[in-house]
Amino acid sequence: MQPHPNVQAVQRALDDAGARDGSGGPSQVRLLPEAVHTAAAAAEALGVQVGAIANSLVFDADDAPLLVLTSGAHRVDTAGLAASLGVTHLRRATPEFVKRHTGQVIGGVAPVGHPQPLRTLVDTALAAYDEVWAAGGVPQAVFPTTHAELLRLTSGAPTEVA
Repeated sequence: MQPHPNVQAVQRALDDAGARDGSGGPSQVRLLPEAVHTAAAAAEALGVQVGAIANSLVFDADDAPLLVLTSGAHRVDTAGLAASLGVTHLRRATPEFVKRHTGQVIGGVAPVGHPQPLRTLVDTALAAYDEVWAAGGVPQAVFPTTHAELLRLTSGAPTEVA
């Protein structure tokens, strides 16, 4: 059976960028037996700390998409982040907004594989882990990577988001 087109797009983006996991090997999307819609569920399925899960959160920042890759161990301080970014309104995006800008659904949004690159912030807390896990385009897909690779793959800005 062929993987979902979103999974294929994420793997292609990883391959094209020469993405690496925490051991220096190629980053490969893995399909879990069940969908994991929360960082806690992903951490349990992978046998890692919840902080090593890179949640992909899409925000509506004054009507423009903003992807925040945050450690699963904490929540984004939207008021503080809005102030530091100089945006008037920063709110969690609707499912339709997320789908329109990423081509993916909430719970499976990957850091890469979108129709167009998104402005991305990468939580500095993820740097504490040798390897982090991110969504792979659908809720049951994940891939291993590192904080440095997330910055490189997304052209993201290292940011304290909590």
